[in-house]
Amino acid sequence: MNKAMFTNRASNDDQWVSVADLMAGLMMVFLFIAVIYAKDANQRASNVTEIVTEWQDAEMEIYRALEREFRDDLPIWNAEIERASLTIRFLSPEILFKTGKADLSDHFKQVLDDFMPRYIDLLISKFDTKIDEVRIEGHTSSEWLQSIDTANAFINNMKLSQARTRTVLEYAINLPEMQYFTPWVIKKVSANGLSSARLITENGVENKKRSRRVEFTIKTKTKEAMFQILEKVSPAIEKSF
Repeated sequence: MNKAMFTNRASNDDQWVSVADLMAGLMMVFLFIAVIYAKDANQRASNVTEIVTEWQDAEMEIYRALEREFRDDLPIWNAEIERASLTIRFLSPEILFKTGKADLSDHFKQVLDDFMPRYIDLLISKFDTKIDEVRIEGHTSSEWLQSIDTANAFINNMKLSQARTRTVLEYAINLPEMQYFTPWVIKKVSANGLSSARLITENGVENKKRSRRVEFTIKTKTKEAMFQILEKVSPAIEKSF
């Protein structure tokens, strides 16, 4: 083996050693990044779990307070509480409104006289900082007149449901017992007619009677909670890269 051949082989060996060292170095870097990322991922998961748990607890607390306050009244009012959505649902609008109209029946006025001041007072006194909105929602079945097509039935029911929720809000906000709560109601309470967009079905079939209803639904500050999650997650993501 001459000197030139030995020199070339030595040079090649040095290059392979350099590549091997580089690969080993990169492997160490990737491993280090993976360890840091895993740690940050665990922290992010912990942050998310903490906030979700906090809001689950808050919504459970609201539900239990509503249940304690109104459990004896619900059967009398033909109403129910849905835990998952924090909704108080008044069924059978045929006894709440005049048929096909937005005028409140005397029966529903009596219900609102009792329900609204207690409901709003409970929310303000115990949960004001946790509530983003209270939605008064009007719902109908899908039918109108048999001779009318589906689209026009939806529009007619939309007009009716919107008129009814406005009537409920107007009546409630003008109750003498509600005057103290007026600024809060103006800021937090909305009236929404949804026509037949959210039917209640059983085994895939519309329950027309239960679909006709008025609901009071509490929306907690989920968006604010999500921003808290993003604020905690973003620095962790930045550190990982």
